[in-house]
Order: sequence, then structure tokens, then C-alpha cells
Amino acid sequence: MKFRLPLVLPALLAFSACALVPSADNELTAAEKSAGWTLLFDGQTLNGWRSYVNKPAGGWEVVNGTLHAIAKVKGNELITEKKYENFEFAWEWKLPLGGNNGLKYFVTEGRPGAPGHEYQMLDDVRHPDSKFGPLRQTGAFYYVLPPAADKPYREPGNWNQSKIVVRGKTVEHWLNGKNVLTYETGSAAVKAGVAASKFSKQPGFGDKIIGHLMLTYHQDECWYRNIKLRELK
Repeated sequence: MKFRLPLVLPALLAFSACALVPSADNELTAAEKSAGWTLLFDGQTLNGWRSYVNKPAGGWEVVNGTLHAIAKVKGNELITEKKYENFEFAWEWKLPLGGNNGLKYFVTEGRPGAPGHEYQMLDDVRHPDSKFGPLRQTGAFYYVLPPAADKPYREPGNWNQSKIVVRGKTVEHWLNGKNVLTYETGSAAVKAGVAASKFSKQPGFGDKIIGHLMLTYHQDECWYRNIKLRELK
């Protein structure tokens, strides 16, 4: 006896195969567009970004669909042209061995000594900062609050996926699909962390502001891709 597959089954299989195909780098899926996401890096240009406090641009290039921080040159930080209040911001990043970089938010150009809160990105084993403990390791609110000890960190040379979510005064740091830190801006925990840090003399640091996002420049290589954001109400 011969059996024939119902016509609907091949169609379902084809649909499932298509659903499993990831979107191309630096492109939004239909679902992301519907959810209100926008790309902040198109894979080809620096449109939407500028240098911090309008310093001379330098230290960055677009190569092979990535935004690349060039090591050991005269470089400057990049910030978004727009400011944001409540948002979900996601990006992928990769460091070399011994690398260091960071993503800052609540960034103001009126406080160059402490532009904004930093999501730390680090080689947690080889970079000298790692020896100071979790406050200066990947996923931390740099120098202020540590990430979870069981964070799903990927070694240098691999792509990590990070996300920052800001709703009101609540801030979340995510790493490779896991929430590794949640804090409240202006809280007692943040005030204590700031007081014990190098930012203790910086007015207003630790509070929420409507600000830019910043890609730091630390003289080390770093690669970014799939940088995207959606504003939250």
C-alpha cells in the first residue's frame, strides 16, 4: 500500500524551515519592525552617530558589515544624534583577547568627566581591570554595581549579545539572553555604589536623564553589529 503526504504537510515543513532562518545582520525582521524597533547601524555608514562633544572624528571604521573600533589610534567616542528616555537597546559585540570597551547610556555632554552609566564589556580573564572584581567586569554598571555571578559570558573572539532596558527608573542589563543586573536609578544601592567609586564627585551621576547612547573608545579593538532600539512608553 502506498501512502501520500497530505498537501498541507510539505507547506508546513517549508514554513517551519523559513521560520528558522535568522535575519541577515543589520536588518530588522518583520516582527521587529512591527514591534517598533529601529536600526541604529545600517552596516554601511555611521548615519545617526556623531563624535562626543563634537571632537574630531576618528578611531572607527565600517568593515564587513561591522562597526569597528580601531586600536591604538587617536579615536573618540561616538554618540547617537538622538536622545532617549525609556527604551530597549540591543547590540552584538566582540572583543579580542585582553580587550576593553563599553556602552554608555543617559549620556550628557555637560559632564565629560562622567558622561553616563556604562555597561561594561571586557575580557574578564586577561584585561587588567578584571583583577579589580565584578564591578569592572562584563555586564556591570561599571564601577558601581556588579552583574550576576552566573552570567553567560562568551570568551573573546566570540559574539556576545547585550541589551539594556530602561522603564522609568528601572534599568536592566542583559547578556546573551539572561538578565544579569537590575537596579533603580537614584536608589540607595546606586548612591552607595557611586559614593565608593571614582564618580563620587560628579554631580547627578547615578540619576536618570534623557540622554544619548555612547560607544566608548578605549584604544582597544571592538566590533559591533545589529545595533537596534525601540522606544518604550
